[in-house]
Amino acid sequence: LPQLHAYKGYCSNQLAAKALLDQKKQDRRVQDFLQRCLESPFSRKLDLWSFLDIPRSRLVKYPLLLKEILRHTPKDHPDIHILEEAISIIQGVLSDINLKKGESECQYYIDKLEYLDEKQKDPRIEGSKALLCHGELKNKNGHKLYVFLFQEILVLTRPVTRNERQAFQVYRQPIPVQELLLEDLQDGDVKMGGSFRGAFGNSDKAKNIFRVRFQDPSSGQSHTLQANDVFHKQQWVNCIRTAIAPFQRNIPAPELKELPELSEESEENNPSVPNIPAQQRQVGISQMELDESAAECGSVLDSEEAKGVKSHRTSWGHRKSREKQLSGKRKETLV
Repeated sequence: LPQLHAYKGYCSNQLAAKALLDQKKQDRRVQDFLQRCLESPFSRKLDLWSFLDIPRSRLVKYPLLLKEILRHTPKDHPDIHILEEAISIIQGVLSDINLKKGESECQYYIDKLEYLDEKQKDPRIEGSKALLCHGELKNKNGHKLYVFLFQEILVLTRPVTRNERQAFQVYRQPIPVQELLLEDLQDGDVKMGGSFRGAFGNSDKAKNIFRVRFQDPSSGQSHTLQANDVFHKQQWVNCIRTAIAPFQRNIPAPELKELPELSEESEENNPSVPNIPAQQRQVGISQMELDESAAECGSVLDSEEAKGVKSHRTSWGHRKSREKQLSGKRKETLV
């Protein structure tokens, strides 16, 4: 059983191997060869990746098999202690393999990050050894983001392709978990397109949403994110709560409940924009929201208001015409 440690390197390289295989499949000749192999009798209708993944899939079954053997072994049988020791060894091996595989996966994605600004770089990203959660989410405008929750920091990215290879362009400023605030939003609290409940417009109400932001409102960064379904949303919420739990005790309760709303598309979300006082930022955000509301109000005037405006303009024009006629009569009288 100790010889199974040889699978550490094999399993930890699986993510990179799968990515390389997918890249090679873009070549028509490789794709044609793999297809012919798949259709051949010797392949048993299994593709190449199925064979490459067999060692890992068998390895995780060993503890289950040994436990079943132990369950059917009489209590007074001499193999009882040997089986218990074997189960302990195999579980230790699997634990080491999972740890190594997690570190390898974490480094794989770190190497694929691209930074638009030096300020986005954080030593907590490069020093990460575990990736708690990652996957595709949408922001409030419907744009696809790929989000990584590392041990100590949350990173939002945009998937890009560089020379036929996938990369992840860091979006906005990464949020350290000790500064991260999570809000579990109810379905319908936010409308797609950026307007909150009660705002103008008939956009669809979003489901499976949550918000992440800095605890300090002066940082001015907030992201409303949407998962594909309830299951994935709950998975994200649970992972984030687990990551931030050790730091939540230091946050006063009122601060958690009374943080002001922050614009998700304002200038402060741009890492290249220098810091400005919090009061200025909030005024700018409020003014921007008022301008947007005014623009929307202009297109949805009440019919009574419209009639009133039209009536006012008509009476003013009539009064001016009447004054002109009277002026003409006065001139005739003088002559």
